[in-house]
Amino acid sequence: MPKDFSTMEDSNRSSNRSIHDVSSPARRTVLRGGLGALTGGLLAPLAGVTALGGSLAGCATAGGGAPLLGFKSVPAGTADAVVVPEGYVAQTLAAWGEPAGLSGEEHAFRFDAGNTAAQQETQLGMHHDGIHWFRHPLTPDSSSAGLLVMNHEYADDGLLHTDGMKTWNAQKVRKSQAAHGVSVIEVEQKNGRWEIVSPSPWARRITAYTPVAVSGPAAGHALMRTAADASGRRVLGTLNNCASGITPWGTYLTCEENFIFYFKGPDEPDAHQRRWGLRKGDPVGYRWHEHDERFDATKHPNEINRFGWVVEIDPYDASSTPVKRTALGRAAHEGATVAVTKDKRAVVYMGEDARFEYIYKFVSRDAIRPGGAKANAELLDHGTLYVARFEPDGKGRWIPLVHGQGPLTAASGFGDQGEVVVKTRQASDLLGGTKMDRPEWIDIDTQGWVYCTLTNNSNRGGANMPAADAANPRASNTMGHIIRWKEADDFDGLAFEWNHFVLAGDPANERAEARGNVKGDAFGCPDGLWTDARGVLWIQTDMSTSAMGKGDLARLGNNAMLAADPRTGEVRRFLVGPVGCEITGATASPDGRTMFINIQHPGESPSERSDPDNPRRFSNWPDRRADGRPRSATVAIRKADGGVVGT
Repeated sequence: MPKDFSTMEDSNRSSNRSIHDVSSPARRTVLRGGLGALTGGLLAPLAGVTALGGSLAGCATAGGGAPLLGFKSVPAGTADAVVVPEGYVAQTLAAWGEPAGLSGEEHAFRFDAGNTAAQQETQLGMHHDGIHWFRHPLTPDSSSAGLLVMNHEYADDGLLHTDGMKTWNAQKVRKSQAAHGVSVIEVEQKNGRWEIVSPSPWARRITAYTPVAVSGPAAGHALMRTAADASGRRVLGTLNNCASGITPWGTYLTCEENFIFYFKGPDEPDAHQRRWGLRKGDPVGYRWHEHDERFDATKHPNEINRFGWVVEIDPYDASSTPVKRTALGRAAHEGATVAVTKDKRAVVYMGEDARFEYIYKFVSRDAIRPGGAKANAELLDHGTLYVARFEPDGKGRWIPLVHGQGPLTAASGFGDQGEVVVKTRQASDLLGGTKMDRPEWIDIDTQGWVYCTLTNNSNRGGANMPAADAANPRASNTMGHIIRWKEADDFDGLAFEWNHFVLAGDPANERAEARGNVKGDAFGCPDGLWTDARGVLWIQTDMSTSAMGKGDLARLGNNAMLAADPRTGEVRRFLVGPVGCEITGATASPDGRTMFINIQHPGESPSERSDPDNPRRFSNWPDRRADGRPRSATVAIRKADGGVVGT
């Protein structure tokens, strides 16, 4: 995420009941939903097509005591480069501004930022984040051709325009909006290198003004209606798309995170607006409202309610309309990870990346049906949303956010379920969910443990702020941690047991809030998280130069990607990114021989963030051009001997 945003959340400052003691739950086996086993029937008529890579073709998964980590770790470093282990190669594949492969549209990237808004609509957007591989619809068994779908979290106007924000007009707003959203690209491997296929019938750009449908309990609700959309069922665009997810029926879930920072606030924001961080006056970093009136909350107060949702996209149908799934709740969504119950219902785990916010899960009412996206077009519209409570004895429970249950009544400001999901934060406050240290990515290992990265929270224990508790045990938590839980019986269970997988930081650090218990290579601020088919837990970091001391950065170097063995807790550093970047998003080809990750905002500097007219010159990755500018990009990583990544 753009790091200055992470320091500006106007989070609820009231503290829920404190929890203090950590108790390691007893280990037991819980059946994971078997995502890979579902793909054959559920994705028909795209027979054999799956987004899920649940097993590796021609690669045995590690079992018993077989070692999971088979590479030599790389040292922490500060080079302006992507550094991978000995025996590996890294290739830049899809940088901001590269043509996405839309039919008849080939606009090369201009290093002076001279591309027009219309051209940016056909190019990859800025600041790549979540990414997933989808099997090729014509050759689903192939590991050398497929679709990559990725988020573009935000735009940096200092880089996007030739003169930054020195001048401002409607075309610049349009170009900035075009650099947001999602890209669907077709990729193939030729002669050992990956490239974007162009033209491709599946190529697509979804932007901050692409029409998006609204479904679920908030669809048509009074809080969703605007002057431009009296129905409350059609939103223009998706924005600030951070982490993501995939479904067993072959769709992509993109998550709207820091949407509030795009809106100009009224002179006196009301209680609902304040709870979501809307402030008086101009927004943080963006001036869209000057030429796109819907981003002025004084004139259009309901427009903010139309963002903060999980959006479902069918990558196999470029003409399909994305859908905001309001039953999953409204939040600063970081991701949406899907598990499957024994009776084939979908469970979506979600974190909200903001200080003192919550972890959620949604359990579908209905079972997943055979027939792919069309057969499951309403599956995520019906079900129950829950917020997590972590108790001090190492147990926890899921509390339903259901209108009419407990305090969620009209007397408390919740007239119906639509209002509950629009005001998910307020509902969770009343229900006593555990306020967390910025819960971000969530993933599930092969033993059924559900992991969530908690990046940091330097406000923990501060004046008028919640104190440290069992789940978030460090005050002034600058380094973050990873928590995990296992459901009592199945993924739809209401009870779970939890512990900490790791407290991030350097074990040798003299400062308690920055001292971790990492076994192996130290790291700080875990963010991205992905479990591969062998069971390796891949951890990506997002250490902010504005939130950490120089000594911390000297110890840990640039942001990195590490591999962890969930059975032993061992952590090895696999990759170090360029100066100022964030490592985010991870996926792999079905055979596991290529891993794809994203490098976001190389060259970012907190001081430069205050000067939007200054193109970031702290990095020239990946192009190495004196006249260029740093570009977020996808990186394809392979073993030189053609083996499975990580072995």
